[in-house]
Amino acid sequence: MNTSKHWTIFIDNSVDSHRFITKVLEGNYPKEIAYLKDLEGKVLSRVFIEGFIRQEEVHDLKITTKDTYQSLKSMSSGEQQKNVLNFLLSSNPEYLVLDHPFDNLDTDSRKKLKSRLENISLHTIIILLISRKNDHLNFIKNQAFLSPDGKFKIVDQTSNLEKGIKKQLFLQKIPKTISTSEYKNDLLIALKNVSVSFQNNPILKNINWSISKGEFWQLKGVNGSGKTTLLSMITGENSKGYGQELFLFGHKKGSGETIWDIKKNIGYYAPMLTHNFKGQHTTENMLISGLNDSIGLYQMPSTQQKQLASKWLKVLDLKAHKDTLFSDLTIGNQRIVMVARAMIKQPLLLILDEPTENLDDQSAALFVQLIHKIANETSTSIIYVSHREEKGLEPSFIYELTKTNNGAVGMVFKNNN
Repeated sequence: MNTSKHWTIFIDNSVDSHRFITKVLEGNYPKEIAYLKDLEGKVLSRVFIEGFIRQEEVHDLKITTKDTYQSLKSMSSGEQQKNVLNFLLSSNPEYLVLDHPFDNLDTDSRKKLKSRLENISLHTIIILLISRKNDHLNFIKNQAFLSPDGKFKIVDQTSNLEKGIKKQLFLQKIPKTISTSEYKNDLLIALKNVSVSFQNNPILKNINWSISKGEFWQLKGVNGSGKTTLLSMITGENSKGYGQELFLFGHKKGSGETIWDIKKNIGYYAPMLTHNFKGQHTTENMLISGLNDSIGLYQMPSTQQKQLASKWLKVLDLKAHKDTLFSDLTIGNQRIVMVARAMIKQPLLLILDEPTENLDDQSAALFVQLIHKIANETSTSIIYVSHREEKGLEPSFIYELTKTNNGAVGMVFKNNN
């Protein structure tokens, strides 16, 4: 393999990587990679993974998971990525486009994937799209920055691709919500010796974890350690919680509470909520929809709701984008709007599941600032799930899952940073 054909393409959050990939697959290449013409290529990206998931759900086609009992949807994001990559490589593609392949991977998995890609590069052309400088592969010498209009700017390895990050943002105070929660206890969530297995495969073993009002937690663990399963217990969506010592906002699981009794107390954000969002909703309406627990607004907002959204737009410094279509915002701005949407009702618990996936370094830094503002100015508890160690992120507590042959066990750490 001619190593001069590999490329690292840096993008920031003003660039739609999926649109670029679509053009490549249609044969509309930048001249620098026009040699891909007539070659057989495959793509590893979140959008394509979601496509395989829809094939399973809608058409009952187990394409990438035909050799496993588990569905693709039930896997963690990192495990989904590993599964789909193995499937793509089984067809021996001549080139491979990798869209942010290191997102959702733990540190050890990132190291293993980098080593694996170096071996793959001996016989397959690698086109790597990334937003984080640390994700660069050293064996790839060609580097370019892709501008929003699709132009290639060739850069060398000493180029500074980082933009300056403002030090003081989100200066306005977080506004009070329209209504307050009726729940008055300090303890929100309690798991006591909770275990979970699927088809005799142990996932979690004797989990003990309590979350109280105003606590800022980070949930950690290697890929496949059960973080997604644990979150599904906390949100009440996992039927494995019945008959166990699982207490959600004062109710023991299965004691007569409905899923909506639980969800009304939770704000939730994961990038998958907006990956395939196609609705024509304004930024203002997207914020207001958080009061109705919908993605997008489908009823006329009240004056009070519009006033609350206006205050949040001031906090986010997005007042000028009030009437901008949400889908037209940069990815970084979409993320902070979706966090504000999850927070607009001031839930008892905010869950952020891999929230900085696909963000560039600048947008991730701004995101961290917003999360700390929420932690400092509200009584909302936070569970932050991520494999990346974001600079400046300082949760008060860490709950870490460690895999064992009998299922993952958990341990609490106090963050002394």
